[in-house]
Order: sequence, then structure tokens, then C-alpha cells
Amino acid sequence: MSRTILDVHILQTVPPSNINRDDTGAPKSAVFGGVRRSRVSSQAWKRATRTAFNSLLNPADLGVRTKKVVEVLTKRIIAREESLTAEQVWPMAAEIVQAATGAKIEVPTRKASGKGKADEETMEPQAPQSSYLLFLSAGQLDALAGLAIEGLARKAEPKVFVKEAEVKARTKKAAATRHSVDIALFGRMVADNADINVDAAVQVAHALSVHPVDIESDYFTAVDDQNSDAEPGAGMIGTVDFNSATLYRYAAVDVDLLAKNLDAGLSDDLRTGEPVRRAVEAFLEAFSLSMPTGKLNTFGNNTLPDAVIVKLRSARPVSFVGAFESPVIQEASEGHVHGACQALASHIPAVEGAFGAVADQTWVVRVGEQTQPLTGLGDQVNLRELVSQVGEAVAGRLGKRG
Repeated sequence: MSRTILDVHILQTVPPSNINRDDTGAPKSAVFGGVRRSRVSSQAWKRATRTAFNSLLNPADLGVRTKKVVEVLTKRIIAREESLTAEQVWPMAAEIVQAATGAKIEVPTRKASGKGKADEETMEPQAPQSSYLLFLSAGQLDALAGLAIEGLARKAEPKVFVKEAEVKARTKKAAATRHSVDIALFGRMVADNADINVDAAVQVAHALSVHPVDIESDYFTAVDDQNSDAEPGAGMIGTVDFNSATLYRYAAVDVDLLAKNLDAGLSDDLRTGEPVRRAVEAFLEAFSLSMPTGKLNTFGNNTLPDAVIVKLRSARPVSFVGAFESPVIQEASEGHVHGACQALASHIPAVEGAFGAVADQTWVVRVGEQTQPLTGLGDQVNLRELVSQVGEAVAGRLGKRG
């Protein structure tokens, strides 16, 4: 059976930086091809991509991932019923969330400041929270808010209300349908209710440098502005680790699974290629242009990709990280980008030819003479054209199937 898969390959040079730290504060790394490489975790770039959606998509198309889901739901309820107070809403909201997700919802343990005990009578009331992060779409939260308002209007006991057969069914349906774009793309795992889990339509690899790296340390000092001339020396000293790298970044989008996730709970007249196209275009732009924010103010590493290659496939995803199993060796007059592009230009046709995995269509965005070896791999476009043309191709394939 023919599939619709998008492979996204990016080369991006990052100057001295520490965009993704390990538990010691050093830049993350991994051994690949027998040498130490710079690494940026998939989670870090997925978070950056999701954050970038805020400027690309309507808030109604997005979700929120939080333990404070009762507080989020309460705000939606009060926005529709202004006469209610938060403390009036919390018990009903908590039961609705628990019924929808199965997650344990309870008031977090209070922590006293200093060495004294928490004074329950003087501390502000707190909204119940889930025991782990819950990911719910705006549409799902609105549906759950509507159910909570019904229960509050009936002055029903929350625990009794959510056990009513009709309410229970509607609650479960509300959490299992109308997924947001970010949930449809990145998936959702709820430990206590597998029925509302969502398989991720996007796979994101850990970004790896195409060459060996060394971790360096920056020794810094800070001067106390209030020190007099008689008080020489620094007010603070310290070190921060960093490296610099040309990274190979890869992601794959299962467009068919994305369409299935976005279609969940929609009527036939709403099942069109347009929501999928919008999601694909937003992902391509956000993934290409986003940057994890670790130590960003310290290093100002605001770079854009040197090259973006997108391939539309009818079978399985294919990563080309194997092009860099032998680390790129820097030439005297050239940086790593040119060598990385040469490696890709040689590796891609070889892999696709050997395994009959030639893509249906390829788009290439490249910058500067260093990326010249990529010429001829696909249609040469800018990022705006790439996003639009890929979105159109995806919508066209879905339309033919429909």
C-alpha cells in the first residue's frame, strides 16, 4: 500500500554555544563513527518546534501540556460563566479531568518557606494538579469545560456527576477527539488511560555534528558595579562549557497517520486535506527555523540552516545520517558545510539507487557556494516556496485518495 512520507534533512552550523546541556551543564554529545560528536536531543528540538507554532498557527489549533490542567480548565469555565469563582470550579474541574484522562488529580503538597511548618490557614488555596504532564488540545479543553458547566449548573456532586453513563461517555469522547496540530504531530501518552493515547506522526532524530568536537570552557568574571577603586577584583567568577558544530538534523512525517490523528472525531464533511496541509506547512517552517534556547542569551547563536532537503516518499522514511559515519574532515580553505554537502551529494543517490528508494519529489533550499554540491539533487527553491509546494503536493495526494 502506498504511503505518504516526508523526510526532512537539515545542515545547520552553530557557533560557540550550549543549546542543550547534560546533567553536568556541558553540551550533550554522543559517539558516532568512533568519534565524539556534538548532540542536540530530539526532545529539545521538538520543544523548540512546538514553541514556534505559537507564531504560525491559531491558538485554537494548538494544545497545552501541563500538570496545572485543572487551573487551565477553570479559566475556560470562568470565561464562559463569570459569576463562578475558581474555588467553586476546582472540584468539578478536577473530577472531569480525572474521568477524561484517568490521571490522579490532587492538591500538591504545600512546602513551607524556611525551617517552619506550612501554615494551612494562612496560605492561599491551590488548584489540584495532575501527577504528570497532560497534553490536551484547545478543542478538548473546551468540550470538557462545557461538561463541567453542565454539572455546576445542576449543582451536582462532582464525583456523582462524572459517574453518570452519558456524562462518562461524553467525557471520554471529549479527550479522544479533535486533536490539536501539535498533539497530532508529536503524539500523546497518558499512562493511566491508553484509550486516549495518540501515536506520533513525526519522528525527530537527535541532531549530530558531522565532524568530531571538543568541549571547551569559557572562564568568565563579573564586576560588582558598586565596588570602589579600593575594592579590586571580580564580584563573581565561573566557567561555562560550550562547543561549535555543523549539525545534521533529521525528521520524518507520516502524513497518513497525521491525517488520521487530525480526522479523529470529525464528521465526513470536515475531513479534507486542508488541516493536514496546514499542519505540514507549519511543521516544515517551525522545524527549519526554530532553535532550542539553552544559553541563547550567553552565546547569541541565532543561526539559520545552511541547507534544507525535503523528500516526498511513497514507502518508508530514510535518514541519511550514514553519510557522516566517517566524520567530515575540514579542508584548509573550507569549513565543514562544504564537506557535509559533498558527503550528502554522494550518499543520497547511492542509497536510493541501491535500495530502489528514490523519492517521488525532492526540494532543496541551500545557501552560498559551500552548498554547491547539492545542486541537482532536487528542485532549487527558497523556504517559502518549499513550504507552499510541499503543502500543495501533500494535499494533492490526500485528495486523490479521498
